[in-house]
Amino acid sequence: MTEAPPTSAGQALLETTEQRDLRAAVAALGARYGRAYFQRVTAEGKHTDELWGEAGKLGYLGVNLPERYGGGGRGVTELAIVLEELGAAGCPLLMLVVSPAICGTVISRFGTDEQRARWLPGLADGSRKMAFGITEPDAGSNSHRITTTARRGGTDWLLTGRKVFISGVDIADATLIVGRTEDSRTGRLKPCLFIVDRDTPGFERRPIPMELQAPEKQFELVLDDVRLPADALVGEEDAGLLQLFAGLNPERIMTAAFALGMGRYALGQAVDYARTRTVWKQPIGAHQAVAHPLAQAHIELELAGLMTRKAAQLYDAGDDVGAGEAANMAKYAAAEAGLKAVDQAVHTLGGNGLTTEYGLAALLNAARVARIAPVSREMILNYVSHSSLGLPKSY
Repeated sequence: MTEAPPTSAGQALLETTEQRDLRAAVAALGARYGRAYFQRVTAEGKHTDELWGEAGKLGYLGVNLPERYGGGGRGVTELAIVLEELGAAGCPLLMLVVSPAICGTVISRFGTDEQRARWLPGLADGSRKMAFGITEPDAGSNSHRITTTARRGGTDWLLTGRKVFISGVDIADATLIVGRTEDSRTGRLKPCLFIVDRDTPGFERRPIPMELQAPEKQFELVLDDVRLPADALVGEEDAGLLQLFAGLNPERIMTAAFALGMGRYALGQAVDYARTRTVWKQPIGAHQAVAHPLAQAHIELELAGLMTRKAAQLYDAGDDVGAGEAANMAKYAAAEAGLKAVDQAVHTLGGNGLTTEYGLAALLNAARVARIAPVSREMILNYVSHSSLGLPKSY
């Protein structure tokens, strides 16, 4: 497999020695598996269990989780490096966005001691996975319109609702569900998070057929008066919105890393092809019509990478407000840059760009995912318009 170009010539100024070493080590792991492995398990309807297991044993999956629970004691910055480098090797692990980044972060920050002891060690070493359920048929990811509700049933909770496009539920031991409870003082519904074990009675999953080729499948979830113990609630009942966004900011950062890795892989394939494919007695990369679009793609990936690092560092520093703005910008920039890199790579290879051998055609669909999920590019533009620029809301 052709190695992707380095992320930055001045990387030493932007990352610590430890972070650069992590990047190199994960890149080496990714190279041992590569795009061919990813395509094979996808075609066979299997999962990336071997890569996931090895990454867990090496400590990469839980690099952001507390050391006392088996994690690396670092942050989202390091976890984003892991996902980006695996993506740049052609074998991204989508569940990294969900299991350690969202669920692990929320439980680490807001869970009880019992919840942390039960879940974090397994999330850190990869022996357990957790899915995340927020999106609904009529609400999308708008937490203010979520209709999945929880009500008291004695000392227990009763959870009812539907979720759609929930990744990896079939391979997850539990799902962190975003629901809403009624405020006893105002009667208004407020978001809360619940851990729902996969075999809980009343918790059903239905696969959603997708054109997207990926090991991780998408599901619709149906919760019909699912009875949960009191300790299924994560954190404080009155702090649900804060806890929710503590998971959504890492989700956006990790989605940016996912797009960056994908773009770097595609660009690496295109650059190698442009260097070696000879027409009219010289490589096609000598022609500016071929070279310039690739150079532009590289520049835009570099810029998106800088914003992604900024967002991750703000989050790790505890600046949730600053991280929220930067995470949305990073996700937007990386999604656009990744999609452009993939499109240009396919165009550079011509017919070969659509073959299984080069592994680029499947990325045409995958690259659009980062534009759509976990929040659309239009909603990010709305957010930046009114939060960053102070313009009035249109909704």
